[in-house]
Amino acid sequence: MQQLTAGAILGLLLAAPVAADAPRLALPIDCELGTTCYIEDYVDIDPGQGQRDYTCGLKTREGHRGTDIVLRSFDMLADGVDVLAAAPGIVSATRDGMADRAVTSENRAEIEGRECGNAVRVDHGDGWQTLYCHMKRGSVAVKSGDRVQAGDRLGHVGLSGLTNIPHVHVSVLKDGRVVDPFLPDSVDGTCDAAAGGGLWLDTPGYDRAGLFTAGFAAGVPSFDAVKSGAARVTKIATDAPLVVYGYAFYPQPGDVLTLWAEGPEGELFRQAIPLDDPQAQLFRAYGRKAPAAGWPPGDYRGYVEFTRDGRLIAIRFADVTVTAD
Repeated sequence: MQQLTAGAILGLLLAAPVAADAPRLALPIDCELGTTCYIEDYVDIDPGQGQRDYTCGLKTREGHRGTDIVLRSFDMLADGVDVLAAAPGIVSATRDGMADRAVTSENRAEIEGRECGNAVRVDHGDGWQTLYCHMKRGSVAVKSGDRVQAGDRLGHVGLSGLTNIPHVHVSVLKDGRVVDPFLPDSVDGTCDAAAGGGLWLDTPGYDRAGLFTAGFAAGVPSFDAVKSGAARVTKIATDAPLVVYGYAFYPQPGDVLTLWAEGPEGELFRQAIPLDDPQAQLFRAYGRKAPAAGWPPGDYRGYVEFTRDGRLIAIRFADVTVTAD
């Protein structure tokens, strides 16, 4: 079985022009966009230090070289959500065996050179490839040389490699260089808010709104502290308040942010906050004071969900550890 090496993956992460022989792509995951999953990040088409997605919007990260489709909850990992071949081709490389765990500053060095996690690469002919990252350990269902059709299962969504959210990262490549499947003809990083269907058989919709971040704070933070990151805590005392906050961009009147937290004894709180008169960027926070006996020590997870008319726009997760020290 051919392995995806660090050098091979790094060699894939550059931009290139499209060609007329490009494969047509189906959705590479068995989920429903806007209901059980959503697109978090697109290819960063800015060739310099800035960042922009194919519409000239904010939904990318510096140097991001693929499309990230995120599951609505961690619980879906246990059910086994299929990663699917986006187009017919032949499997050219796989990797399995990496643990499913969120990356932290403490374990980051352990995945050096294997940031893609458990992965599959499929050749589609004429120099075209697709690369599927962050699959669940033990789930890779194909081997090098296997022929696959669009929609065939490659594995399950996982939490391996450089990630802290359950998602599949898919890169489209031509002659080893990344192509944005939403705007394959982009030249020198030119974006286009009126872009057409790209390489997709059924082009996923685009929402300019989203979430920058979510976090836990030891009290309701200031907006400046949220924007700078100073509000975020990863450890907290048993007698401190637990507050979840979410930082959103481009909401519309009627959108809803729902904030909740779960701990060792289950759900602590949940609050839906309508955005009746939103600004271009805003944050909302909600939480609870510690009970008289204090929070039970352990790991807690916060959620911020951004919806519009019941449709999922984005969700962000945050973790904090309650310590008795």
